[in-house]
Amino acid sequence: MIFLGLRGIPEIQGGVETHVAALAVRIAQRGWQVEVLGRRPYLPSPEPYVWKGVVVTPIWTPRSKHVEALLHTTLGLFAAARRNPDLVHIHAIGPALLTPLARLLGLRVVVTHHGFDYERQKWGWMAKSVLRAGEWMGMKFAHARIGVAKGIVDSVRARHGVPASFIPNGVESSTPKLGTSYLDYIDVKPYRYILSVGRIVEEKRQLDLIDAFARLGDPTRKLIIVGTADHNGNYLRAVEKAAAATPGVVMTGFQSGESLAQLYRHAALFVLPSSHEGMPMVLLEALSHGVPCLASDIDANLALDLGPESYFPLGDVDALAGAIRLKLAPSGNLPDRSERAARALDCFGWDPIVDRTIEVYESALAARKPGRAHRGGTDLKNHLGFGGGQ
Repeated sequence: MIFLGLRGIPEIQGGVETHVAALAVRIAQRGWQVEVLGRRPYLPSPEPYVWKGVVVTPIWTPRSKHVEALLHTTLGLFAAARRNPDLVHIHAIGPALLTPLARLLGLRVVVTHHGFDYERQKWGWMAKSVLRAGEWMGMKFAHARIGVAKGIVDSVRARHGVPASFIPNGVESSTPKLGTSYLDYIDVKPYRYILSVGRIVEEKRQLDLIDAFARLGDPTRKLIIVGTADHNGNYLRAVEKAAAATPGVVMTGFQSGESLAQLYRHAALFVLPSSHEGMPMVLLEALSHGVPCLASDIDANLALDLGPESYFPLGDVDALAGAIRLKLAPSGNLPDRSERAARALDCFGWDPIVDRTIEVYESALAARKPGRAHRGGTDLKNHLGFGGGQ
């Protein structure tokens, strides 16, 4: 099977990229042959490579905010058609615009709806119209659909009249012991900093967080902003300017692996002030490390049910500053971190997510051959010819 619609894997910035990296590896471990078609400018090699049993193939794409996703998906579908896979799994509603093309090429398609991207602040009216069309095309023409949040599934059913399976993002179990080498490198002390992780784009609202941090007036604390922008622009420059003008703010750029894990593990507080999310992967990652969290009161964040003390009104910088003060107070850190991490893993562990995803794959394939809908996973993989490994 082939994954399409993302920049690539591994360790490439983005919630969809993190999601697919975890899912693809686990699908491969179940005996499937898995390939990810990535965008060449983001990948570490211009040639195909294998990562943890998953083939990653670069597809030429210009690095362009407005055309790269659609052009990459178009070229990727033609490449997929030559490979004749059993399934193509398209991620996000922008690339899903090409679902009808996939059908015309004879491909069987699963689409995962990761969020209402037309609500993102960075897009103009034309791009938003294209994304709305992508949502409609993906939901109407896919053989099976997945939504990463309950609200997405409900919306798909109400607005497009088709069913979708609710399968959330997952979290990895965190490493029991992590050092502080990266913290030492950037000169921050464990549990004396606030952490933000995400792409530097308008809807992530890093400027709100920098403003709120400045209002704390606590020289013993630091604010660590992890992430970068895929394309340089006015918002990135505004965030860099605000960070440089605010004592205690440290911008690290994109981080992954051990350095990111250290930042999560030793944070006093994780803050997600964004105005748009699908299923907030970075918030789940913070919870999996047992970090106290604070998030804007948008539906996607509220769906995680963190408790009223863990939310603030979107865009209200005074309220955000006040909520940070309360969360940093001793009483705000009473819940045990290991208990919080265990709870996140129980709710969002990857094994049941992979099981449910394979069930969706099975339903999409069974539509081609009636009477096969209830075969077990092993029988299905043998039918596909993948039962003997990769």
